[in-house]
Amino acid sequence: MAEMILQARALPEPISRLLRTDKVRVREIRGEIHLIPIKENISTDDCPLLGLYANGKLTVAKHLEWSREDKKREG
Repeated sequence: MAEMILQARALPEPISRLLRTDKVRVREIRGEIHLIPIKENISTDDCPLLGLYANGKLTVAKHLEWSREDKKREG
């Protein structure tokens, strides 16, 4: 199985016109090509990278709150 992500505008115009997203995942499975639209609406409270530090429960808001508390302690 091969997979890649492309800008939708890189596809031929009749195909890109059907897509409502900026990016599309192109996946080949057993000789078939699948185009999967990628919706990119990650909010600042839902950052998957910060979630790595606390089993997916650390949000950006919580991280910023901790940073403010640290700065208050430093004085």
